[in-house]
Amino acid sequence: MNHPYIVAVCDGLAARGIATMRYQFPYMEKGAKRPDPPKLCHQTVQAAVAAAHELMPTLALFAGGKSFGGRMTSQAQAIAPLPDVRGICFFGFPLHAPEKPTTTRADHLSSIKIPMLFLQGTRDALADLALIRGVVKHLSARVTLNVLVRSGTTDGEVMRTMLDDVAAWVAATRFP
Repeated sequence: MNHPYIVAVCDGLAARGIATMRYQFPYMEKGAKRPDPPKLCHQTVQAAVAAAHELMPTLALFAGGKSFGGRMTSQAQAIAPLPDVRGICFFGFPLHAPEKPTTTRADHLSSIKIPMLFLQGTRDALADLALIRGVVKHLSARVTLNVLVRSGTTDGEVMRTMLDDVAAWVAATRFP
């Protein structure tokens, strides 16, 4: 929750007029290395979404996360639609384990009917770009895949591009 990358994303979105709410899974709160069981992670996502809506009931609500957090958010949405959530943003979807390319971690995405934004890096060891392109191509929901190229760009330039992409996507998706 307080990782410099997450803080930079939240600060950057705030500068673009997008409120954020950070939370963490119980295993992170305890400092454990092993993730919580999926059911507990899904409950955590549901509680965070409910809290965000309660705190800001008039704002358009989007959910998502970085890597594992995004995947748990999408799984929760696939199991039972998250109330009031208009879209899911993935800051790097963890499609597979490093050097073990497969798409089974994305099987649940076909159950999601709200818009999704995938922000994927060209050097992401957890998401072979050819595989992620194939996954998003076959989804029925409105899906946007933005590939973030690191070569020849600074970290700051990549971050600005990514945040501008999120802001544009939220603006276009805000009203169904």
